[in-house]
Amino acid sequence: MVLDSFDALKDLYEEKRSFTRRVAVAILFCLLMVCLLLARLGDLQLLQHEYFSTRADDNRMRVVAMPPVRGLIYDRNGTLLAQNRPSFDLEVTRDQVENLDMLLATLAPVMNLTPGDIARFRDRARKTPRYRGVALKTNLTPEEVAAFEINRFAFKGVDINAGLTRNYPLAAKASHLIGYVGGISEADYAKLDERLYQGVNVIGKLGIEKSHEDELRGTPGARIVEANASGRPLRELEQRPGAPGRNLYLSLDAKLQEVAEQALGDLAGAVAAIDPQTGEVLALVSKPGFDPEPFVGGISNRQYRELLNDPARPLYNRALQGTYPPGSTIKPFMTFAGLSTGETTDHSHAFCSGTYYLPNSTRKYRCHKRSGHGTVDLFSSMAKSCDVFFYQLALGLGIDRVQDALAPFGFGKATGIDIPHERNGLLPSREWKRRVRKENWFPGETLNIGIGQGYWQVTPLQMAQATARLAMRGGGYQPHMVHAYEDPLTGAITGVTPTPLPAFDPARAKDFEAVISTMESVMHEPGGTAYRVGKDAPYRIAGKTGTAQVAGLAQSEELAPTFDSTPLHLRDHAWFMAFAPTDKPRIAVAVLAEHAGHGGAVAAPVARQVMDQYLLGKVLYNTANLPATTETSEAEGEFDGYVAPEDLGAPLPSAVAPIVPSPSAPVGANAAVANPPATPATGAASSATARPAPPVITIPAQSPAAQRTHGENPADAVEAANPEAGFVAPVVPPPRSGDAGERAPPDDEQPQPTP
Repeated sequence: MVLDSFDALKDLYEEKRSFTRRVAVAILFCLLMVCLLLARLGDLQLLQHEYFSTRADDNRMRVVAMPPVRGLIYDRNGTLLAQNRPSFDLEVTRDQVENLDMLLATLAPVMNLTPGDIARFRDRARKTPRYRGVALKTNLTPEEVAAFEINRFAFKGVDINAGLTRNYPLAAKASHLIGYVGGISEADYAKLDERLYQGVNVIGKLGIEKSHEDELRGTPGARIVEANASGRPLRELEQRPGAPGRNLYLSLDAKLQEVAEQALGDLAGAVAAIDPQTGEVLALVSKPGFDPEPFVGGISNRQYRELLNDPARPLYNRALQGTYPPGSTIKPFMTFAGLSTGETTDHSHAFCSGTYYLPNSTRKYRCHKRSGHGTVDLFSSMAKSCDVFFYQLALGLGIDRVQDALAPFGFGKATGIDIPHERNGLLPSREWKRRVRKENWFPGETLNIGIGQGYWQVTPLQMAQATARLAMRGGGYQPHMVHAYEDPLTGAITGVTPTPLPAFDPARAKDFEAVISTMESVMHEPGGTAYRVGKDAPYRIAGKTGTAQVAGLAQSEELAPTFDSTPLHLRDHAWFMAFAPTDKPRIAVAVLAEHAGHGGAVAAPVARQVMDQYLLGKVLYNTANLPATTETSEAEGEFDGYVAPEDLGAPLPSAVAPIVPSPSAPVGANAAVANPPATPATGAASSATARPAPPVITIPAQSPAAQRTHGENPADAVEAANPEAGFVAPVVPPPRSGDAGERAPPDDEQPQPTP
């Protein structure tokens, strides 16, 4: 009865309709989902196909940068100065190593790993994916390679890979000039374009390697490799080669560089040799140098500290950064100033008693020859390096005319050579002293400037450039190191056109001839301070010796201390500047030997050997014939110097003879000099040994339109030393030599009136 009542309650029609409605909703929902799925599939496969295809390839493929081959550096004759040599590096792939610390501890005695090697490895590893190899030790020796191969089975995840590393055949002989490459620091990365350094782990740090980094570096290439999901490379799919860096041909003569290095011997100093016809630097020596090889792979802190603390300062580039008082080498330029302003003539004469006094002053200004030279003219004063003649000339000119006449020779500003960190030096002036020292200019300071002492600061390269300008009778070119560029792919060579310097007034040609005649008397007239060096030369030399005092004498001292009794740091600097041949100059040289004594005995023989090698192809001058001592007699030597500013009441001399023009006086027989060639031409280069020399570059004649002026070089501030491994900046030099001239004048010297 009850079941019948339940059957009566059933509504089969309603249940069927409800079920049909539910099925329809489910079908509609499924159709909607299918439509959405098809729409999304169409979007992925059709509309965004390219995007997701690229993403898939990125997951499957890896682009591995290929570092370019760095360009080579040659000298003017094709001798290699910087090359890439094969090297073997020990690399560790960390995702194949179970215990890295244990591996390093086991590997250290086998491969002679130092704590520095391990520290550099850990630093590199922090910046590198685990699946990539990280260099643990570079530049392995054959013995180290053999030791690893014997024990290879014990070191899973460690391998030896071949590559290229930088090598410098001349080592320390050209380290300041060529420079070196080193690891890229964070400071370097902040300044460079990372796209150009993909896969590159070194950068030029010093010298030509730094200044011509863009030309030497090249363009990176790439390898496309297939990788698995974890990023491990499986196979190489494609290779896209980059472009190697350009090769550089320098103007440097490697043989001449070696001769200059050897001629300096154990002395610290610098040699700069320039071709006056082109401005090309033929030799640039700074001694002592340093071995650049340790910097390439990363120098240890201990080695770096040893170089920094070495009292010989091997990291200091004396040729470009060393600033010294020029001593008597400034006298030819003072002579030109006197002639060009009419303050003196080639017939002028003066009397030298050995001591000079300013009017109304008791302070002594001594000549290097205490007994005096007697009456001297323009030629004998230069030949004998008479200080009194140039005291009087400087006083007559005044500091303003001295500054105006000497600035065009390049003193007081960097030459602009294509090597970084060159210093400006200092050409003293009234304005400079007022601005820097807040003091007026005194007449006694002008006397010191006249003999190359006092505030003067000149680099050896600046002196070589000024000498080249004398040789060219006021012409000349900006010093530069690169002679030509070579494309290693095509072999095409592009020459570098020299930059002409502003020419002097052509009306001053006769003044240049007179100055050069006086310089010839230094070398070829008996009694000249460099007569022993120049008398047997098979070519005519115009030169000037110089002895720059580091410390002055007290007014009470009449005789200078002997060379051997003077502490090394107080001994005089030896200078010499010259060019040859005088009628058709091919080489201009400046030599500076620190604390070495007299220029005629020490620096002049070095320059003579350099000139012999370049002009004759061999050294004729034999320094063994010279006395062993660096001192010379009063008659043949010189003691140019600043006298300590102490007024002790010395009596005034009975007469002080001024420079008196004497038109009737005869001109020295050595005054006639052949006219220079009208159009400069590049001298022939020596035959190549390692590679054919690049073609000779034709030098255009100077014209007013081609002239350019040079401004201040911001590199005058020398960078401080950077102790980071793999990099070293030029060190800050100690107090400059010759600062004895920077003492305050005595009370009885009144400042000159300010215009």
